[in-house]
Amino acid sequence: MKFNNTSLANDSRVFNINPKIQVQNVRFGNRYGFTIAGHLYLPEDFTTEKQYAAIAISGPFGAVKEQVSGLYAQTLAEKGFVTLAFDQSMTGESSGNVRNMASSDIFVEDYSAAVDYLGVQPFINRERIGAIGICGLGSHVLTAAAVDVRIKAVATSVMYDMSDSMWKGLNNSKTEEQRKLEKDYLAKIRWQEAENGYVPGPHELDFDQNNKPIYWKKMFGDTLPVNADPVTTEFFKYYVKRAFHPRSINSNGAWDATTPMGYYNFPLQQKIETIDAPKLIVTGEKAHSRYMAEEAYNRLKDPKELVIVPNATHVDLYDQVNKIPFDAFDNFFRTNLK
Repeated sequence: MKFNNTSLANDSRVFNINPKIQVQNVRFGNRYGFTIAGHLYLPEDFTTEKQYAAIAISGPFGAVKEQVSGLYAQTLAEKGFVTLAFDQSMTGESSGNVRNMASSDIFVEDYSAAVDYLGVQPFINRERIGAIGICGLGSHVLTAAAVDVRIKAVATSVMYDMSDSMWKGLNNSKTEEQRKLEKDYLAKIRWQEAENGYVPGPHELDFDQNNKPIYWKKMFGDTLPVNADPVTTEFFKYYVKRAFHPRSINSNGAWDATTPMGYYNFPLQQKIETIDAPKLIVTGEKAHSRYMAEEAYNRLKDPKELVIVPNATHVDLYDQVNKIPFDAFDNFFRTNLK
């Protein structure tokens, strides 16, 4: 594996930056040959004479390290951890000739590659490495921890099971007939890509009143759609307004429209019942994704902990620092990465 660390230049992070926390621009490879781009956060008074506990952090699905994962990484670095926020393969500044393509297998591997990177740093104790997955990366990090026992403690925040969300629809609303229609839709998209190249489109396909797939080329426009539902409104206000980033798929584009195919064939969370490492599942009381977090939690064996943040929505736990339970994350990792 190749690793590279440089100073952070052209800083484009979208949250309040703590100048006391040193950040390095890093690159590391995964098993499939992708180069992963990350930001390595070092705690105040960092010294190479010590060995630190470390946490790998990614998500949400379609976000970049300059957004939510960077805020989590900076805050936990303030609490004394070395943290690594990274872009998933084929997104952000990570490599990939094909862009904006998601893969359940490759995104899970990205977490193991992050552990590789952290574990070879001389100032990291490789027996004290944890991981966090935010939103759609929550299901990927649990999947990683089910097999990669080098992850000694694993946490999620407002997690989505991306395979279930795509296959079953939000709140398990997709019908068998709609799944058949979606397969036909995806077949047509594949032919379009075979003939003309990349086709952007929805990664979670909705249907209109006539049961026809709803296609769009970009997740959000410059203005909020009329009569937008509360969840869409929340996402728009974060990704387009207060935390826009030009490299973020959710801010400025769409996934490759064939993305669901991989998640249908290779679903996530198949072996999470086997995770021996301590587990922390965090969600919001009012999060539309709450049921996914609770379903995963119920499948996990002890030791495990569920934190439901009162009055918090899904997107509240992206950047509302008065609601994100950073003390719970701190206590969890401090206890389990001894």
